[in-house]
Amino acid sequence: MPSVGDVVTAKLTVEPADGTTAASLLVTRPDGSTVSPVVTGADGGATWTAPVQYTLAGVWRLSWTVTGMGASVEHQLVAVAPTPGVAAPGRVYATTTQLAEYLGTAPPLDSERLLLEASKLLDSDFLKAAVYDVDADGRPTDSVVATAFAEAVCAQVAFWAEVGEETDVSGPLQGVAIGSVQLQYGAGDNRSGPSYYAPRLVRALESIPADKLRWIAFASGC
Repeated sequence: MPSVGDVVTAKLTVEPADGTTAASLLVTRPDGSTVSPVVTGADGGATWTAPVQYTLAGVWRLSWTVTGMGASVEHQLVAVAPTPGVAAPGRVYATTTQLAEYLGTAPPLDSERLLLEASKLLDSDFLKAAVYDVDADGRPTDSVVATAFAEAVCAQVAFWAEVGEETDVSGPLQGVAIGSVQLQYGAGDNRSGPSYYAPRLVRALESIPADKLRWIAFASGC
């Protein structure tokens, strides 16, 4: 799969073909804009190539039009990935270095995305109930709190690696409380609903001293 910034050679094979065969290429970008790159023929009209530079992530459509012998219209769809190493915008509580140190091994290649998703989960499911000092970007200014948040999101990424990012898991732990955040895991008659919070995420938040973070009335997963 190509990534943003890649320049590839689009290729079309025409059969049958002869001296009357000609081909053109219309490239439609994900934003709907189009470009017609220079097309070069070879093998007596049987092979046609054109350079295509992928400038946006998303699905690109390559539309070939052949006239003369072998006349046809062919559409090719190409999925283009974002530039490797460039994370989506958002507040992230841990770096890939911190994740590697937490895991004790090389982190997954999509670590930046996973850390962002884990940070969103922390914000939406836990930190709405928390009061702590932050900077202009909403990140904790206290090093103890920042370290705990980093450990929490790293724990969640590690948990996803075990159970799957989209898996709802009801764990054995029951009756956990962090301040006013109430969490209960279980199974069978004790099961109060699916949850996929990493147990170590909970413990990381529990480790923060009360004078650095306090909880307001809020409940999740109970």
